Amino acid sequence: MSRRRGITFAMGSVLLVSAAQLGMRWSMTHLPSPDAWLSAPLDKLAIAVVFTAILAYAMSMLCWLAALRDLPLGRAYSLLSISYALVYLLAASLPFFNETFSLSKTLGVALVMLGVITINTRPVSAPELRSAS
Repeated sequence: MSRRRGITFAMGSVLLVSAAQLGMRWSMTHLPSPDAWLSAPLDKLAIAVVFTAILAYAMSMLCWLAALRDLPLGRAYSLLSISYALVYLLAASLPFFNETFSLSKTLGVALVMLGVITINTRPVSAPELRSAS
């Protein structure tokens, strides 16, 4: 039960940090450059998205702390890499990000995901069992 709970919290952290990254990217394309923030009018929606993304980062950290109670660090940390794939897929799929798919990026993300699967499907060793309890 505790391993499942740990994975659930880790995936919550991944989803929140991915949403935060996408929100920050969207916001930065709707705001002037930082040197003009004090003099130029700011898009209120973009500012709201920035603050929402910061909140998502904070919530992600709380989920991460909860995940670390139940998962060995070596396994938990690899799960964070799922956010690379998620951000890449969403940024390239959603038209307002103007990102593109490429063979090299897709291959890189596939290799990262293969690493996550490899790390998290191997049998749990004795030291990991002790640290998870």
